[in-house]
Amino acid sequence: MTPDTSYFEVRIATAPSDLLSAQRLRYRVFVEELGGDGALVDHENRFERDEFDDVVDHLILIDKRRSVESLDHVVGVYRLLPGDRAKEFGRFYCDSEYDLAPLRNTGRSVLELGRSCVDPAYRGGSGMFLLWSGLAEYVLRNDIDLLFGVASFHGTDAQALAQPLSWLHHHHLAPEGLRATALPEGFQRMDLIPAEDLDRREAMKQMPALIKAYLRLGGSIGHGAYLDHAFNTTDVFLLVDTKAMSQKHRDFYSARNSTA
Repeated sequence: MTPDTSYFEVRIATAPSDLLSAQRLRYRVFVEELGGDGALVDHENRFERDEFDDVVDHLILIDKRRSVESLDHVVGVYRLLPGDRAKEFGRFYCDSEYDLAPLRNTGRSVLELGRSCVDPAYRGGSGMFLLWSGLAEYVLRNDIDLLFGVASFHGTDAQALAQPLSWLHHHHLAPEGLRATALPEGFQRMDLIPAEDLDRREAMKQMPALIKAYLRLGGSIGHGAYLDHAFNTTDVFLLVDTKAMSQKHRDFYSARNSTA
């Protein structure tokens, strides 16, 4: 049976209520669920904010059955920051955690993805597929070569994450010419277990769904994780070269483009 998606809408946020609802969702996920914090977080009104919110595009997943007035209509969000806009602003979000010189030196078009989150009630369903489809359309429309961002493990105990971190390091390291490196102040080695001692099942069990999704697209990782104590996360740099995707995913993007 085909799932009913008629009540979903995916688009770039336009109205103030869209942004506020996205920030409220981010608060529920990043602050209440994961224990994060930040300088501009509004705990009184339950909004997770930062200085990039006025610069990025917010790709939002809307459940049209939910109330706009109560700011709960946004059930999924991706923040998108194109390279030219980041240059005007002065930096990417990832600049606070990783040395992005290798990407800047390629001369290729880049798009930073950030603050990705989905309401718990919608995880693993058709809504996430629609959000990814909206991202595919954005990438095609803007002729993006490289997608990048950080994805997070909950907590900052690297030893507890030794299996997935080591698996990523040994099996998915980005090509040297595209390999961003975690900054020294938060740098955490990822090769904590020798390749021959890894337990693939355990590594995949601990791997966040978002990271697995990027890996299925042919994604690779940077050198070293970054321990973000403010947000209580261990962050991993992820990169997808859209020009090097498998034919399966290239066909998917082309299909989305032909119907856009």
